[in-house]
Amino acid sequence: MIGLRRLLKSVTISAIGLGTWASLKANEYDIGSIGIVRLGRAAVTVFIIGNHYKNELYSSGLESASPEYVELKSRVHKYGAERLLELCCDNKGVYIKVGQHIGALDYLLPAEYVNTMRVLHSSAPQSSFKDVLRVIKEDFKKDPYDIFEIIDPVPLGTASLAQVHKAVLKNGNVVAVKVQHRTVKSNAFIDIKTMSTLVKITSYIFPDFKFDWLVDESKKNIPQELDFTQEGKNAEKIQGLFSHYHWLRVPKIYWELSSPRVLTMEFVEGGQINDLAYLRSKDLNPYEVSSKLGRLYSHMIFITGFVHSDPHPGNILVRNNNSEAEIILLDHGLYATLSNEFRWEYSKLWLAILNGDRNAMKTHCTNLGVGDLYGLLACMVSGRTWDTIMSGVQKTNYDKHEKELFQQEIPNLLPQISDVLQRVNRQMLLILKTNDLMRGIEHSLKTQNRMSSFMEMSKCCIHSVYGEKLKFCTNEWRKWKLTFFEQWALIKLSFYYVYLGILHFDLNKSIESYWANDFYAF
Repeated sequence: MIGLRRLLKSVTISAIGLGTWASLKANEYDIGSIGIVRLGRAAVTVFIIGNHYKNELYSSGLESASPEYVELKSRVHKYGAERLLELCCDNKGVYIKVGQHIGALDYLLPAEYVNTMRVLHSSAPQSSFKDVLRVIKEDFKKDPYDIFEIIDPVPLGTASLAQVHKAVLKNGNVVAVKVQHRTVKSNAFIDIKTMSTLVKITSYIFPDFKFDWLVDESKKNIPQELDFTQEGKNAEKIQGLFSHYHWLRVPKIYWELSSPRVLTMEFVEGGQINDLAYLRSKDLNPYEVSSKLGRLYSHMIFITGFVHSDPHPGNILVRNNNSEAEIILLDHGLYATLSNEFRWEYSKLWLAILNGDRNAMKTHCTNLGVGDLYGLLACMVSGRTWDTIMSGVQKTNYDKHEKELFQQEIPNLLPQISDVLQRVNRQMLLILKTNDLMRGIEHSLKTQNRMSSFMEMSKCCIHSVYGEKLKFCTNEWRKWKLTFFEQWALIKLSFYYVYLGILHFDLNKSIESYWANDFYAF
């Protein structure tokens, strides 16, 4: 600890010295964006958090099972989370992105960290309008007002890597202009290296936890998200893949006004998908919205293997289009491209979970890298307790008691969960994040118990599994039989869920709510 203290002190002094030098060039540099200053902030924050745990918690002398210890631990977690949030807001960029990821890890981190960092999903520090204009001018070699008639200086929204401004073109078209924060790209790679060092320090303070996977994922994903040209291509690809979903809207890209740091797209209005009050004010049915979103993501994950992997509420809007819910999908910077082999295994794992088949779960979790921890991975994938999985997740409504039980068990399993994330097939990491964000939206809409979600998922899994068989089948007669059996499996599935719906019928609910719940699955 003494060596660590000296290291951090040295880094902090260096940061202050360079900060003084940078102040002489204020017009040329953003002091807060200089690498050593950011490293100094991060190192000092980690030291402060670690020291707080040591002084307040580890030296308390309280029994770990006592109510006093549990209450103290919660306060210490809250203090650490608030310091970490301050760091993310000060350093911005990649730190915000990692903070958003932390805010989605309900199954891994204490609730104090998750709830504190979740604010970054909807509110991130913004760049000055001067910097926005500067990026546009640098990329297009023109004055921004030679391109746009009007640019609103107040952003529509601010994210970790960019912010979006409403603008009007010279021809009168209204557009949304996504502009990358000016210093984020130059700092990104330094930040990732810094985080790698900080993860090693964190592992020293918390030896039970392995966070290397988080750094590895950042190294892989951040370069993709920093290339807005790729984001535009992703948007057009997803529009093409789901053109048959008339209720899905992906804003059109203006390629002539786009670059690696600026993305100009059609301006589309709507409310955040988790805003229940907005849905009700627009006469939108939450079950319809939730069912359409579930169908879209089930199709992405189990059928196409091209998955929008940042579905936090700020990136998915909804609006009333002729008395029908229209889903608007934004921010196409981060996609998971799943291999066929992973998609097939994951489909089989979900079917095993839905069937409560312990042996099949173990087999498919082994193929995904964590056979001995198959029960834990099944719980992480489904967001349900093991008892519920074995009794049938589609037969048991998710209630407050199960949620409390799930959250009580998490602190006791953190080292094992960390181990799962370190060992599991890398493609699973973005899927777990996507699952958690989707569950968060369903929780906000109060639609988490809708049976149609299980039905839609089951249909896509069956289609995926039979797709694997058909891919390797060369006999035409056998192909016909496989197609027949797939259709028969889907028919049986429909009757099964109708049967479950009858069993679960609650006279206290309106007929309309059941109709809305399950109609959209067919």
